[in-house]
Amino acid sequence: MCGIVGVVAHAPVNQLLYDALLLLQHRGQDAAGIATVNGNTFHAFRSRGQVRDVFRTRNMRSLPGNCGIGQVRYPTAGSTENDDEAQPLYVNAPFGIMFAHNGNLTNHEELRQELFRVDRRHINTASDSEVLLNVLAHELQQAATGPTFDAEAVFEAVARVHQRVRGAYAVVAHIAGYGMLAFRDPWGIRPLALGNAVASDGTTDWMAASESVAFEPTGFHFVRDVQPGEAVFISLDGEIVSRPCAPSASLNPCLFEYIYLARPDSTLDGVSVYASRLRMGEYLGHKVARQLRLGEVDVVMPIPDSARPAAMQLASSLNLDYREGLIKNRYVGRTFIMPGQAVRKKSVRQKLNTIHEEFRGKNVLLVDDSIVRGTTSGEIVDMVRAAGANKVFFASAAPPVRYANVYGIDMPTRGELIAHGRSDEEVAAIIGADALVYQDLEALKLSVQRSNPAIQHFEASCFDGNYVTGDITPTHLARLEGLRGAKP
Repeated sequence: MCGIVGVVAHAPVNQLLYDALLLLQHRGQDAAGIATVNGNTFHAFRSRGQVRDVFRTRNMRSLPGNCGIGQVRYPTAGSTENDDEAQPLYVNAPFGIMFAHNGNLTNHEELRQELFRVDRRHINTASDSEVLLNVLAHELQQAATGPTFDAEAVFEAVARVHQRVRGAYAVVAHIAGYGMLAFRDPWGIRPLALGNAVASDGTTDWMAASESVAFEPTGFHFVRDVQPGEAVFISLDGEIVSRPCAPSASLNPCLFEYIYLARPDSTLDGVSVYASRLRMGEYLGHKVARQLRLGEVDVVMPIPDSARPAAMQLASSLNLDYREGLIKNRYVGRTFIMPGQAVRKKSVRQKLNTIHEEFRGKNVLLVDDSIVRGTTSGEIVDMVRAAGANKVFFASAAPPVRYANVYGIDMPTRGELIAHGRSDEEVAAIIGADALVYQDLEALKLSVQRSNPAIQHFEASCFDGNYVTGDITPTHLARLEGLRGAKP
């Protein structure tokens, strides 16, 4: 999971890209980068760290031009703590391409070999994003054999990319001298949206971004989502054309986007993230009422921040008191997307603090968005008991996470997942809760579908073990675990 943004405008875009990346910061805290184009010259700066720490005034001044792209990175497959893998990435042929990617390729190892042996392209890092960039560059070169290069050649190249590549990918790229390309994988796993801003002189600026939240605060208006398998090309003067480039595309958005990854003020594929989280709380409340004695629950409390809407709605639907007893330190990053278990565990108590008066002598129902490794959940239960709680019940707005995710979320090994191979009671015992209630998968899907009934399928592999790209085998998963030195 990363955050990407691309802009074609009629004025300098360096500040605009910076502001958009700040709005997408929740999607990645490991590295940030911006690339702009001035004439036919690319200017780029990227480094490890959050947006506000990476860019200084001198860096911003070195990014002239009216078009550009940016990324905030959350490292997954093949990533290392290396500035060379921070994006945007660049290749100089054909034309020169700057590129940013959100997602994860499931066949990047095979593609790496193809690129070397057949396409004669060298991959210099372990990043699957560099693999995808070089596949795109090769197919653009193949499509641009005639005397002219236009949007039709771009669409032909993207169609060939879809034929070769498997996995989740949303991409923004700038082709020197021509314009910006945005496209999305044929399964629609990772989000990508379009927005525009119309000036008083009638000119139109365009932005493509991972989430709609990047638009309104930067002066843009949400236009629509990029469809699965679709490519959008925006010329340097703001002309926009689009084309479906995959014959059998279907929408399978990642459920974790709605549970945790996206900001609540975003709309993804026609669904308000905030409204879907409210409904998660409504459905979770039904199950809590079936599994717990409500008379034993004195108060409902969210684990901030993403669980807050679900907790509020659960408390309201069950007529239970709602309180905020856990206070979040805004200057500590999101623990789920921090690289490394040791860093993740240490940061929990730095991130959250308890208001003892809200817990002392009470039976507390804690509501969280999900339980993945169990690190955060166990630490929080310990904190709540230390603050004086009598009993601690735990409710998760997501079902048990039992399977590996291979599409861009950093939970690729089964051994790291607390619910893998364990019953709900066993998980409750490990995190120290008196009882544990998980959301049902069908209820979770309904929470999203009620905003957009046209969504018939979801990428829910971490819950049900079904991988929508159709290429994930037990051997593939075992190889991933071997690369991480983990045991299944």
